[in-house]
Amino acid sequence: MRTRLRRAGWSALGWTLLAVGVVLFPLPGPGLLLMAAGLAVLAEQHAWAARRVDAFRDRALAGARRGVATHARAALSLTVCAALAASGLLWVWAPDQPSWWVLPAWTWLPGGPWTGVGQVVSGLLTLALVGWAYACRLTRSGMLGS
Repeated sequence: MRTRLRRAGWSALGWTLLAVGVVLFPLPGPGLLLMAAGLAVLAEQHAWAARRVDAFRDRALAGARRGVATHARAALSLTVCAALAASGLLWVWAPDQPSWWVLPAWTWLPGGPWTGVGQVVSGLLTLALVGWAYACRLTRSGMLGS
């Protein structure tokens, strides 16, 4: 009985993370990360999710290898990640729409301050991951695969 409840709880958590990730995907922030986390939780119990996690991991590691293949690429990757985190502060600050903004008002900082928080967290997380990938490349530790 206890095992069945634990499995049901993990399944509920996985599906919840996946659903929230799908909802947040169009907004700047952690949508993709939440979808990956949901699939990882579901992969513990479902073979179809495990296959998708394996494919996602392989593509992520290949992208990490490409992103830090040279010092210039690593610097660019770190700069983009830092800019992502910093741009989230704009959402948190939430200034009024400027007069030069020609798009409809709803397009100015969509999602509100919590989108900014998610964007800052995503930027910091990706900054850490790029730093880790770069350290693996420098030490040739094989953590990124060959």
